Amino acid sequence: GNRTSMLVVPIVAAHGMLIPKTSSRAITSPAGTADTMEVLAKVDLQPERLETIVREERGCLAWGGTARLAPADDMLISVERPLGIDSRGQMVASILAKKLAAGSTHLLIDIPVGASAKVRHMREAMQLRKLFEYVADRLGQHLEVIITDGRQPIGRGIGPVLEARDVMQVLEASPQAPPDLRDKALRLAGRIIEFDPDVRGGYGYRIAREILESGRALDKMNRIIDAQGRRKTIPQIGTLTLDISAGTDGVVTAIDNLQLAKIARLAGAPLDKGAGVDLLCKIGDRVEQGQPLYRIHAEHSSAFNFAQQAAQMNNAYRLGSEAELAKFFAEF
Repeated sequence: GNRTSMLVVPIVAAHGMLIPKTSSRAITSPAGTADTMEVLAKVDLQPERLETIVREERGCLAWGGTARLAPADDMLISVERPLGIDSRGQMVASILAKKLAAGSTHLLIDIPVGASAKVRHMREAMQLRKLFEYVADRLGQHLEVIITDGRQPIGRGIGPVLEARDVMQVLEASPQAPPDLRDKALRLAGRIIEFDPDVRGGYGYRIAREILESGRALDKMNRIIDAQGRRKTIPQIGTLTLDISAGTDGVVTAIDNLQLAKIARLAGAPLDKGAGVDLLCKIGDRVEQGQPLYRIHAEHSSAFNFAQQAAQMNNAYRLGSEAELAKFFAEF
């Protein structure tokens, strides 16, 4: 995902493994990896420049469109985005085509599962896993697929600037860093590090954590940002704000990811980099009536009004009792 990738890449690159990450822009979500990285650095880089960056820094976070890794896929995405189409078969083909063209030999695919995630049921996740494995096997790629908890967004921010803020907070060991984002990124990075034949199984997480806590991941991220072209002016979080508050006391038992994504997009994300949603409460948190659940950010009044109306119709949060909290098995 756009949040974890921006942590996994510098951690793995700091370990010394090659990890060229090329991503598409958002199709139906409020931010893709390229949209979020673009807050910090240029992402529309030519193939020759990308090759140099990966050779020197061991990794990159770039938009796959300029790289022209899969021109046919780029044409399909240009049709899918305005129509809101995001089919399973096309998604698998798009991901694996770009990775194959980029020269990737080992892949780790994360499939979040949740009632309002792109993949809603475990059975659907298993079918998607088999499809990924089948296509990767035919292409000669070493691929691992893990199924994770997708009941709520990872981190706090939804939207390019807000998500970039979360990433930098984790890299800088800020007290405000989202712990769930940090933990998931370390686990994903650890699994990739275990592709290294010199790393014993089960030791990847420990290595990833040491790289993050020592500051090596932050240093590597800054080097990648400088190599790609650091932005002289960082976009700011939208100044038009509205807190959406709990209507009653209770425990947050569910969050509608799709509704939050809709609200963030109506607020202007990803085109307005500073627009989006900032989560103030997560699943399992106990809240009181009137307590803010999340904050809407927008840059323009028209988008702000649309987002406000959507949130008032459906605020995306369900409150109940602790007994209603669903348990989820994540493959880590």
